[in-house]
Amino acid sequence: MRLFGDKLKQSLTRTRQSFFGRIGSLFGTGEVTDELWDELEELLIQADVGVNTTVALVQEVRDRTRRERVREAAGVFVILKEEMVKAFPTSGPPALPAAPDLAVVLVVGVNGVGKTTSIAKLGRFYQNQGRQVVLAAGDTFRAAAIEQLQVWGGRLGVPVIAGKPGGDPGAVAFDAVASCRARGQDLLIVDTAGRLHTKFNLMEELKKVRRVVQKQLPNAPHATLLVIDATTGQNALAQAEHFARAVDVTGVVLAKLDGTAKGGMAFAIAREMGLPIQFVGTGETLDDLAPFDAATYVEALFA
Repeated sequence: MRLFGDKLKQSLTRTRQSFFGRIGSLFGTGEVTDELWDELEELLIQADVGVNTTVALVQEVRDRTRRERVREAAGVFVILKEEMVKAFPTSGPPALPAAPDLAVVLVVGVNGVGKTTSIAKLGRFYQNQGRQVVLAAGDTFRAAAIEQLQVWGGRLGVPVIAGKPGGDPGAVAFDAVASCRARGQDLLIVDTAGRLHTKFNLMEELKKVRRVVQKQLPNAPHATLLVIDATTGQNALAQAEHFARAVDVTGVVLAKLDGTAKGGMAFAIAREMGLPIQFVGTGETLDDLAPFDAATYVEALFA
């Protein structure tokens, strides 16, 4: 966990130097004042924590401060970090069937969020866990998506099951599951189309892919991960709501965390959607994916 913590700390440099760094400076010395609470609330909202989550978080911190009779700002800072950790329902990667049983991970998200790159990073992460990984190019509506996944598959040295551009994503998923079972491979990661979440037909297509997989493996997919671009702010929450309704999202991959000066969206997603953040993208390379740990994340925001 220390290695991932170091990567996470490095990727959050921009975030730490902006809003969360300013939050930390509020609690340097002195007593608790009304101005402190106002400034804390304002900075949390600016950091993309979201209005509802911010109001609830600040109220919880104020209540504890009163109950525990904390008068010094440094003591309030400790409480703040503890309450921020509590905002996350769970930590760590999804629980998957152990090898040699076949585990299926469905990956969803709108175009441009870093979905295909995140799939490649997931592939490397599970390779390092000893899994026999296969990728399925289920985003058949974008020829570039198929080609991009094939390039990543080549770099990883893993098979990529693909059809023709414009083909049936369900057929690709069917062939991929059948191929894994025939060859004894134990982890299938399925890419999916990423048209705008307001397009109803996209959600129906994702449901169909899910049904096709379930016909072959009744308990699959064993995880459905939503990739969210950490730089998109409050729009990410709308994406999470649409996808969660359509395909039973089980967790979130927060991509491009190193590219944002805010970083608070994780709290809004976790608290308002009840979705665990399971991985975070910490850089550009295949190895730059960290299993999410709430305490490590909060410490990295202020370190």
